[in-house]
Amino acid sequence: MNARYTALAFAVACALAGPVQAGEAEAKKWIDSEFQPSTLSKEQQLAEMQWFIDAAKKLQAKGVKEIAVVSETITTHEYESKTLAKAFTEITGITVKHDLIQEGDVVEKLQTSMQSGKSIYDGWISDSDLIGTHYRYGKIMNLSDYMAGEGKDYTNPGLDLKDFIGTSFTTAPDGKLYQLPDQQFANLYWFRADWFARKDLQDKFKAKYGYDLGVPLNWSAYEDIAQFFTDDVKDVDGKKVYGHMDYGKKDPSLGWRFTDAWLSMAGTADKGIPNGFPVDEWGIRVAEDRCAPVGASVARGGAANSPAAVYALTKYVDWMKKYAPKEATGMTFGEAGPVPAQGQIAQQIFWYTAFTADMTKAGLPVVNADGTPKWRMAPGPNGPYWKDGMQNGYQDVGSWTFFKDQDPNRTAAAWLYAQFVTSKTASLKKTLVGLTPIRESDIQSQAMTDLAPKLGGLVEFYRSPARVAWTPTGTNVPDYPKLAQLWWKNVAQAVTGEKTPQAAMDNLADEMDQVLARLERAGMARCAPKLNAKGDPAKWLSDTGAPWKKLANEKPKGETIAYDTLLSAWKAGKVR
Repeated sequence: MNARYTALAFAVACALAGPVQAGEAEAKKWIDSEFQPSTLSKEQQLAEMQWFIDAAKKLQAKGVKEIAVVSETITTHEYESKTLAKAFTEITGITVKHDLIQEGDVVEKLQTSMQSGKSIYDGWISDSDLIGTHYRYGKIMNLSDYMAGEGKDYTNPGLDLKDFIGTSFTTAPDGKLYQLPDQQFANLYWFRADWFARKDLQDKFKAKYGYDLGVPLNWSAYEDIAQFFTDDVKDVDGKKVYGHMDYGKKDPSLGWRFTDAWLSMAGTADKGIPNGFPVDEWGIRVAEDRCAPVGASVARGGAANSPAAVYALTKYVDWMKKYAPKEATGMTFGEAGPVPAQGQIAQQIFWYTAFTADMTKAGLPVVNADGTPKWRMAPGPNGPYWKDGMQNGYQDVGSWTFFKDQDPNRTAAAWLYAQFVTSKTASLKKTLVGLTPIRESDIQSQAMTDLAPKLGGLVEFYRSPARVAWTPTGTNVPDYPKLAQLWWKNVAQAVTGEKTPQAAMDNLADEMDQVLARLERAGMARCAPKLNAKGDPAKWLSDTGAPWKKLANEKPKGETIAYDTLLSAWKAGKVR
C-alpha cells in the first residue's frame, strides 16, 4: 500500500512541476486545512486525491455534473453533508447534494425505491440491518462484482477493504460485499463513574446487596443498582437522581429499542457470532442451509414469544416505570438521548456510542473542568438466559448502498463520493468529529490514543476483542422494512398496559409469521421463507438451544466488576 501511494505521490509531484490542473490546488487546500490528522502523509493524501480528480474527469466527460445521496441525521453524516460534500465538489468538480433525513424516512424511501425499481437517490447510507433484505430481493448492487468489473476504473486503489472493521456485517451469505461501511456505533452500558467511586455510596450499596457497586455483569446487578440510586440515594448535590433511563413512546424508534438486540442481550437467541444460529436476535429461525426463514413464533421453532423474549420485554417495562424519570415513557429515541448529559441519570443499560460527541461538550454537568468525562462506557450486562458465545449487543453500521440497473455514470459518481468520505485521507478526521470509527488504522492511530481520556472508554472498546460480539441485524431477517414496523406497535401496547408482555409478544410473533408467509407466497430472488408447520410450542422449548425453556430463577445474584479491572482485561486481549 505504501509503495503504491509513493508511486502515485511521485506522479503528482511531477504533474505539479508543470501547470496546476483543476482540482489539485483545491485538494492541497483541503488537505492542509481540514483533512488533518490522517494516517497518511500529506504526499500520500495528495496522491489519493489525484486519483479522485482523474476518475471524476472520466465521468464529467460523460456528462455527469451532480449527484444526490441521502443518510440519516447524526453528527457523522452532518459532517459529510456540510463539509465533505463541499470538499468533494471543489476537488472533483462533481456537485453532491447530500440530504439528511430521519432514519425511518431513509428506510421508507428505500423501500419505495425497491418496490418501484427506480432509485430516488444515486447513493444511500442505510443500515447494514437490511443486508438480509438486499440479498434476497436482488435489487441492490453487489459491490464485490462491481469493483472487479463495471466499476473497476472507479474503485480507489487505496480503498483497502481489509482496513474496514465492519465488512463482515455487509457481506451476504454468497460471500459478496453489498454495502460499504461509512460509520459504526454500538449500544453499550453508560454510568456515572464519579458517583460509583464515592466511598459512602459503595459502602451503602454493599451493606444492602452484599456485593460491590461496580459495572454490572448481569441484569440482576443492573436492577439492584437502578433501585439503589432511585430509591436509596434519591438525590446527589441537591438534585433528584434516577438509576435508569429509557424511552417508550409509540414511535418507530421504539422498534429499534428492541430489534437492536435487546432480546439477544437477555439471551433469547442461539449461540453464534455475528448472530445466533439457527435462531437470531429477532427470534427468527432459519433452516439448516442458513438461508430460508422458517418461523418467528415458538410454535414454528422461533423465539419471538419465548420465555426469554417475554422476560426481556417485562424488564424493559418494569425498569422504565420504576427507575427512570416519569417523562421517559413518552419520549422517543431522539428525545431521550440527551437526558443522561443533563446530570441526573446514574446508569443506562441501552446507550448508543453515537451520543459520545454530544456527551463530551464543555460545560455539561457530566464533564469535568479539564474536559474529561465524569461518566464511562462499558459492555452491557447480560440477562439470565444469556450464555457464552452469544451476541453481546448491537452495533449500527451505516453503509453505502447502491441500486442495480440505474444510470451507470451517476452510480459511478456516487461510488466515488462514498469512497471519498471513507478514504484514508478523510476518515480519521471524520472519526474525530463523529466518533463512529470504521477503519482499524484510525482506531489504532496516535490521534485516537491522545483523545481516549476524553471519550470515556470508546477507544478502549474499539481496540478490544469485545467489539466483535456487538453486531448488527443479521441475514435471518428477510424484509427489514416490513418486519421492523411490527415491533414498535406491539411493544407499545405493553408499555401502556393494554396487553401483558406475554400477549404483546404472542401477537408480535404471530404477525411476523404472517409476513413471512406472505413473503413465501410472493417469492424472492433467493432464500425465500419456507415456514414450518405450526405445532405444540412445548416440543420446541429446550435447555440446549433456542427457544429456551423458562428458568425457575430469572434473578440470580447480582455480579459486578471494577471498571479498571475491565480495562485491564481488554488490554490483555480478553472480552472481560
